[in-house]
Amino acid sequence: MDPTLVPRKRPRQARSRATVERIVSSAREVLLHDGYDAFSTNRVADAAGISPGSLYQYFPNKHAIVAAVVERYADEIADQVAASLTDRLGEVGPDMVRDCADALVTALEQHADLLRVVFEELPARQNAARRAALERRVQDLVAAYLSAQAGAPTSRRPAAMAWVLVLAVENLAVRWVLDAPSLSREEMLDEMVRLCRGYLPAAEVRAARA
Repeated sequence: MDPTLVPRKRPRQARSRATVERIVSSAREVLLHDGYDAFSTNRVADAAGISPGSLYQYFPNKHAIVAAVVERYADEIADQVAASLTDRLGEVGPDMVRDCADALVTALEQHADLLRVVFEELPARQNAARRAALERRVQDLVAAYLSAQAGAPTSRRPAAMAWVLVLAVENLAVRWVLDAPSLSREEMLDEMVRLCRGYLPAAEVRAARA
């Protein structure tokens, strides 16, 4: 990991944890209000009601603060999608795909302004690690779902299939939220299901149509 993105020290006392929480929350608001180019440690410290020196006790620079904001955001999305997928692991058919896509879109829509900053303003190298962590969490659950399906062909690895499915659904969901195309939510979800149904094992497609 890039040492410039690592916090200076881990808060151990309740007061320190509260300060870090205030810094990250304030940084999120500054990032949304001012954008990445105008984002600075001084603005974050001012918004958090602390001195720049106090901020530097926990974060070495603005990049580390932004990394913490993005990590928190990625965790929120991952938790929502993972909860939906975990509830559906024992089920078969297109509902699982639709529920997963719907959960992802719902999570992305809730903070579309932050999503735009993350995908369109932040330097790619800062965003890559957090996006990869989010994708891995969802991919592991999708792979577990695919492995549990009766009749899944042994020639295809569930992990490989999960990678393709998760990236396809994620990118479609992100572009739908950010681009606001002339495509309703229901139409978009229907098309995602059709796309994934064509890719899933034939045994699953038969079960979905039964």
